[in-house]
Amino acid sequence: MSKRIVIKISALTKQRGISLRELSRLADVRHAALSELSNGKRKSIHFNHIIKIADALGISDIREIIDLVEVDDL
Repeated sequence: MSKRIVIKISALTKQRGISLRELSRLADVRHAALSELSNGKRKSIHFNHIIKIADALGISDIREIIDLVEVDDL
């Protein structure tokens, strides 16, 4: 088993009732980057993006944005 970081963009937008495009505008992060993160197509995130998302959504605990999960190595 190995570990992987999951970015919880989809859950955040759903919880707050906003679109990905609105989050993009609020956080000043490209919509394409947020979409790739939301769909699991992007494997990395800039730390600056995490800060911008947290600021835009009033989040003070980084664990609301990212999670560390175990995955099978298959």
